[in-house]
Amino acid sequence: MADAALAPMTIEDFLVWQRDQDELYELVDGYPVPRHRMMTGASVQHDLATVNVIISLGTQLRGKPCRPTTSDIGIRTSITMLRRPDVMVECAALVPDTYEAREPRLVVEVASPSTTAIDQTRKVEEYKRHPTLAYILLIETLKPQALLYTRGNDAWEIEAFEGLEAVIGLPAIGASLALADIYEGLSFPGRRDLVTEG
Repeated sequence: MADAALAPMTIEDFLVWQRDQDELYELVDGYPVPRHRMMTGASVQHDLATVNVIISLGTQLRGKPCRPTTSDIGIRTSITMLRRPDVMVECAALVPDTYEAREPRLVVEVASPSTTAIDQTRKVEEYKRHPTLAYILLIETLKPQALLYTRGNDAWEIEAFEGLEAVIGLPAIGASLALADIYEGLSFPGRRDLVTEG
């Protein structure tokens, strides 16, 4: 792994530097931080929920202007910050060889033990500043539960969803996410009745 630069980086410098690295980094306060270090404790539950979200959104958005992206694509949250959400929905025209979203409408963070606190505090506040975002979705992996932040006229509104029957409406991108789809194949500690066969 390459050593992080000692001097603070601009996002443009960071994106050039990232191309020569063997792993993904985020830019935090001007300094590269390995994404895997922040993901300590991520599990098969995290991975499967992430894949399920991408499959659901990709199916619904096929042929439409917006499309889901993976953590390979970053989102600029300030002049010294570039984050890599687990899933994002980008609505700008497709440009080859682009490494950051230009018109993201939705970011999705899937919880892991080491990231829950920062996802629910610092990252949410960073994402709220992005001018094109309509939704910030936080997904739990230990139980079927999600928090959706929606940009309103004057402020962000928050709504909780719980249980496999719940459906998260995302009209700004012409899609929705059923918790049953997000959690397909996942099991929950002490709740074997919620296991969904894949």
